[in-house]
Amino acid sequence: MTDLPERLRARRSGSKVTEDAPRLDELRELVEAAGHVADHGALRPWRLIALRGEARHRLGVALAEARGDSKPSSKPLRAPLLIAIVVSPVASKKASAWEQEATASGVAHMLSLLLSDAGWGVMWRTGDAVRTEAVHRMHGLDVHEYLLGWLYVGGMPEHAERKKTKKPRIIDGESFLTVIDG
Repeated sequence: MTDLPERLRARRSGSKVTEDAPRLDELRELVEAAGHVADHGALRPWRLIALRGEARHRLGVALAEARGDSKPSSKPLRAPLLIAIVVSPVASKKASAWEQEATASGVAHMLSLLLSDAGWGVMWRTGDAVRTEAVHRMHGLDVHEYLLGWLYVGGMPEHAERKKTKKPRIIDGESFLTVIDG
């Protein structure tokens, strides 16, 4: 077994996935783990919406409406499971709106890492229509809530497993780390 930094270096977005997807009990367990991100005031200013089956078609219709198209978008059909990332801000004197959005982003990113580590193909997708009225309405969001995008989740194709064994891209930590000492 590899250690966590090695597994994170091996992570890749799964842009092409099979029709397999995590069961609801598997997904719940990963959401429970992902929910342990930094959360000033323990406000839990987020929620997730799992879209499967016909719900993905309804999202395609909402995306088309948002863009003024008559033909539904086929983008939501690229994966068998879409997980909508919802920021659900809570009134707080301790945690500002940006901190609460950062928490929701952290949950989404942590969930994507957990799904990837469990062997699922995952890609976080956004787009111009994420914050439109049609998409908001389709997800049944409250007035104060908004989307950060969707995690597209599905099985890993065989060829993607082979790609994971390739040498990972290198991020030079020194280039991105400034040290202020003293």
